[in-house]
Amino acid sequence: MQVIIITGASDGIGAEMAHQLAQKGVALVLAARKEAALQAVAAACNAAGAETLVVPTDVAQQEQCRHLVAAAVERFGRVDALVNNAGRSAHALFEEVTDLGWYEDLMKVNLWGAIWCTHAALPYLKASQGRIVAVSSLAGLVGVPGRTAYGATKFAMAGFFEALRAELKPHGVSVTTAYPGVVDTQIRYRGYNAAGGELGKSSLREDAAMPVAECARLIIEGMQGRKREVVMTAKGRLGRWLKLLAPGLIEKMALNALKDDVKPHT
Repeated sequence: MQVIIITGASDGIGAEMAHQLAQKGVALVLAARKEAALQAVAAACNAAGAETLVVPTDVAQQEQCRHLVAAAVERFGRVDALVNNAGRSAHALFEEVTDLGWYEDLMKVNLWGAIWCTHAALPYLKASQGRIVAVSSLAGLVGVPGRTAYGATKFAMAGFFEALRAELKPHGVSVTTAYPGVVDTQIRYRGYNAAGGELGKSSLREDAAMPVAECARLIIEGMQGRKREVVMTAKGRLGRWLKLLAPGLIEKMALNALKDDVKPHT
């Protein structure tokens, strides 16, 4: 039975990945800060035939990341896959930010949480020739106005896991970086605003948001197929090349992804 650790598993993409993977008869180690929500996800996964372990975890704390992996190994004896999905969003024009402390907090969740969990799980993943997934964002491929903090964390994730992929190739460990676009979850509503509080709304156009079930399915397929990358949308795939060939155009496209009321002032 494969043992899969999922961070940020209490809702959104992480919870949906757990639900879909439960159908495959795996053991799931579910991590997030909200224990009650994790228990609800675990109950649904158990009903679908999976074994589960709930480990309340704040990935912004290195010791808790270490504890998560240790708990998984103590219970199941191995780790076959690690899905670094925990993350928080943010939207703020840089000039409107007065205290940059929350930029550092965001980096701890989105980047360092993934690094700490991966470091703790690495010996077990090498032993199983397992799989690592890093859930980044299209904002980690193309800079979007108002997303300086969020984009920085996701660009950093992309660079870290690209280098790690090359390091781990001789050991048979795959590294898949996923780049979702706008997905139908609440992550943007809970993101940081300029003052470091909660946005309470989305700054992006939501009319073409990808269903969370589709996003989770694509990530799982990428993980199972040991793909290097999963870029979720046709615009995202096109944007990578336009960034090189027509950078001015891609900046206009990024600006058009924002709602009118949050665009930079002219």
